[in-house]
Amino acid sequence: MSTTTVEAPVNQQESASGTAPRRVRRRGENSRGAALASHGVLTVASLIALFPVAWLVFLSLGPDKDDYLRPGAIWGKMTLDNYLFVLRDTKFFDWLTSTMIVTLGTTLIGVVISATTGYAVSRMRFPGYRKFMWVLLVTQMFPVAVLMVPMYQILSGLQLVDNYLGLILVYCTTTVPYCAWLMKGYFDTIPFEIDEAGRVDGLSPFGTFARLILPLAKPGLAVAAFYSFLTAFGEVAFASTFMLSDSKYTFAVGLQTFVSQYDAQRNLMAATAVLVAIPAAAFFYFVQRNLVTGLTAGGTKG
Repeated sequence: MSTTTVEAPVNQQESASGTAPRRVRRRGENSRGAALASHGVLTVASLIALFPVAWLVFLSLGPDKDDYLRPGAIWGKMTLDNYLFVLRDTKFFDWLTSTMIVTLGTTLIGVVISATTGYAVSRMRFPGYRKFMWVLLVTQMFPVAVLMVPMYQILSGLQLVDNYLGLILVYCTTTVPYCAWLMKGYFDTIPFEIDEAGRVDGLSPFGTFARLILPLAKPGLAVAAFYSFLTAFGEVAFASTFMLSDSKYTFAVGLQTFVSQYDAQRNLMAATAVLVAIPAAAFFYFVQRNLVTGLTAGGTKG
């Protein structure tokens, strides 16, 4: 009763004076100053992240190879001639074809193997399954320089040097161990009762995996695909060693053709780098809806 008698006159006074009632801030809601500060920090961070990309695009518009030393002079002579030269007078489309074959092949094979491996370790208990996962992890500890010679000898014996399949298999040795751990952690978050329901309905273990589990694992598959794609897309050491024909160079190796012992055509490198970024950005846009969910869910269980 006392609360009612006190608040009623206050509300009457506010309505009489024409002022709106004071807004009560909810628990966990930031104040206006905190919101402005967080937005300011995020804006600055975004500008810092975008600056290298904008700078690369700006340098690609300079017609001379030494314009990076005098970037201010580019404003008065911007041109698209660098892009036209790369598209017309280099083997850009051969590099594009090779890159797409290698990256998509690595992504497809790597995701299939890592998904089946992760599901088997998550659901089945066979002798040595824990040691098996640790062996996969240990393979990531060896540096590229140590693996280069034995891998070249193996590929040479299988006649897979200067062959797309050979490079795809080499990249899978890098992507599959990490993606298998990732997918195992994601499959652990899917209730085991779904597998039991599939068996009750008469599905085989593979049918349960393909028809019930994989549709629920799309975020994890997206992360594995994105990691496999970027690994194959930007790798240089293996590609430059195992691919001998210049028509089979990937983008990462093709960029090196603009640098010689005595010269570096940095304007053409910048233009090519901008064009190279387009497929990676398109693939990121395709899978970005599931990336955050897959990364967070895959790390909840080991």
